[in-house]
Amino acid sequence: MLSTLTRWLFKLWGWRVVGPIPTVPKAIWVVAPHTTNWDFLLGLGIRPTIHIWIQYLAKSSLFTWYSGWLFRALGGKPVYRDKSHNLVEATAEVFNQNERLHICIAPEGTRSNVDKLKTGFYYIALKANVPLILVGFDWPRKLILLSEPLYVTGDYEKDMLPFYQFFSQVHGIKKDWLKQWEETGMIA
Repeated sequence: MLSTLTRWLFKLWGWRVVGPIPTVPKAIWVVAPHTTNWDFLLGLGIRPTIHIWIQYLAKSSLFTWYSGWLFRALGGKPVYRDKSHNLVEATAEVFNQNERLHICIAPEGTRSNVDKLKTGFYYIALKANVPLILVGFDWPRKLILLSEPLYVTGDYEKDMLPFYQFFSQVHGIKKDWLKQWEETGMIA
């Protein structure tokens, strides 16, 4: 029922998915730019559209006694930023324990402007040997852009070049991390 509703809303709003639909059993879906709470509804709409159950990591404050059940039912996993534990290790282990797993991460970590990305997604992909699927929310053209699966090698700058090139083609709001790269070619 929810899948039908979100797929219908996705189409009603005029959104389309552009790019290859991945066939890999495991992946980290890296979404940017993250600028509005509406991004969440787009994410829900893409899942039934491409027929892949993509779970997501979100700040633990969303998982309260009154809303936690809903976010979990929608595929959410809380991230506890106030405790000192190794999210990279824990998430990589979850990938290793599952035959099929797709997790979405917003590397900006916030809807606000940022001048650098959080790098946990990169190190999770490296440790778990899973590809990154880049997802661009192109609001002006109502497109969700998908990349081919990108496997990381441990050479951060080399691995991140296609990442920056991909997100540079997304129209709409560009945060400082991407503007700086477009101006200087330097990967932060």
